[in-house]
Amino acid sequence: MARPRKFEESDVIAAARDEFWTRGYGATSVDDLTAATGLGKGSLYGAFGDKHGLFMRSLDDYIATALDGVRAQLHDPKYRAYERLTRHIRWQAMAAATDKARRGCMMARSAAELGSTDDEVKSKVERAYSVWRDELADTVAEAQQDGDIDAEVDAKALAGTLLTFMRGIEALHEGGVKPPHLKTAAEEMIALIPTP
Repeated sequence: MARPRKFEESDVIAAARDEFWTRGYGATSVDDLTAATGLGKGSLYGAFGDKHGLFMRSLDDYIATALDGVRAQLHDPKYRAYERLTRHIRWQAMAAATDKARRGCMMARSAAELGSTDDEVKSKVERAYSVWRDELADTVAEAQQDGDIDAEVDAKALAGTLLTFMRGIEALHEGGVKPPHLKTAAEEMIALIPTP
């Protein structure tokens, strides 16, 4: 008879996620994971299959949390669509600027490390960015209906540009660009959004 699990799966995934996020997939050993989670190798393998299986669960957890945050910001009923959009851009720049550990986005890091060799990682990150872009496009379209963004603008194209900018802000920070520059860049990006 199998012994019942004596750990909270969500806690294990969160601990593993932080290891992978900080170190990267390749640099995170099974020993690192057992130390971080408090589980033995047998328990980790029994619950998650292998290191890759645990990594994918960790990436799923990160993506779900990140997209929940995006949706919360872009659907906040306290603000008009244009304000939600500009607050989101500023928040992304601020999050990058205040990331002292320079861990950046786990999706971006995972794609950079594994996207060319791991189709599952590439597909998950691609889908996540597609959802994010769609949320941005919906917010742009709503701002157009409100009369705050030029109605002639292609909402999906603008959303793609904004997403590219926000991911680029993070890369600049990881490369050593100082927070004041990132904040200024965010304001310039907002100023470039075509208004009526």
